[in-house]
Amino acid sequence: MKSIKKIPKTFISFLVVSILIWFLITLSKEYTTTIFFPVSYSSLPQDKLLEKDPVGEIELLIKGSGFKILSSKFSRNSILLSTENLGKKNASKYFFLPKNQQVNIQKQLLSGIQIEQIIRDTIHLEIGSLTSKKVPVKLNLNIKYHIGYDASTEIEIEPDSISISGPKEQINKIKEIKSSLLSLNDVKSNFEKTLLIIKPKNSKNINFSSETIKIKGSVEKFTEGSFKIPFKIINLPSNIKLSTLEKTVEVVFIVSLSDFNKIDINSFKVECDYKTSENNNFGYLIPKIVMKPFLVKSIKVIPNKIDFLIQK
Repeated sequence: MKSIKKIPKTFISFLVVSILIWFLITLSKEYTTTIFFPVSYSSLPQDKLLEKDPVGEIELLIKGSGFKILSSKFSRNSILLSTENLGKKNASKYFFLPKNQQVNIQKQLLSGIQIEQIIRDTIHLEIGSLTSKKVPVKLNLNIKYHIGYDASTEIEIEPDSISISGPKEQINKIKEIKSSLLSLNDVKSNFEKTLLIIKPKNSKNINFSSETIKIKGSVEKFTEGSFKIPFKIINLPSNIKLSTLEKTVEVVFIVSLSDFNKIDINSFKVECDYKTSENNNFGYLIPKIVMKPFLVKSIKVIPNKIDFLIQK
């Protein structure tokens, strides 16, 4: 069996040193190549805002040693381009020539790197006027209460409106801000939740005064009550006399258990407008509640039609 000869360590060391020397000699030479550099923008007026993201990098033809070029490729520092002096194409479209900023760009490169050419001749920007306004928050709720329970007051929202600022064209399209969905089941006690707002599509350039809202709900047990209420006929001509079978109507209402004793028969007033029936050729009167307590959550009248006869 043939033996395998080991490679001498001195040979390996010599090879590594030779490669290193070759590499150093190669990198010390001067080269010309193109490199893409990331860019950012400055000097926009305070009342202006970029409506769309402009180009994020710029291609430069540069000259320098291999060391410098290699360092530039691995460096991700952005080149800052000024938007102070812009050309204007229309109301929102602007442009500038990067070659006019070559001295400024050169100062931001590593020493030993020389710009030979800026490949991109024009950079276009879409700039809009910055404006702000308040828009209401619209809740997206799916709340199911336990039988006999309900909200005792309107759900509180904090804040109930959001201040937004950004490009005027985008801001004018936003009429409201929706909340994320809140689903609650079998609710029979007060609740307090924090919800995210749903930002409109393409709102990257819009600032929101708040990204969350807080809601509070007061929940109580409710009960049903009813009263027999006499009704009054209004707008009845003096030469007409009516007779109705019913003299009262039943007013059925829902109220919280804690407020039930605050409601009495005098809390309601019911009227029937004869002129409405006459104008619509109705052979009946329509009872309408014209006074009710604010504590009542829902209400209905039984019957909802009252037959009448005209006495001659």
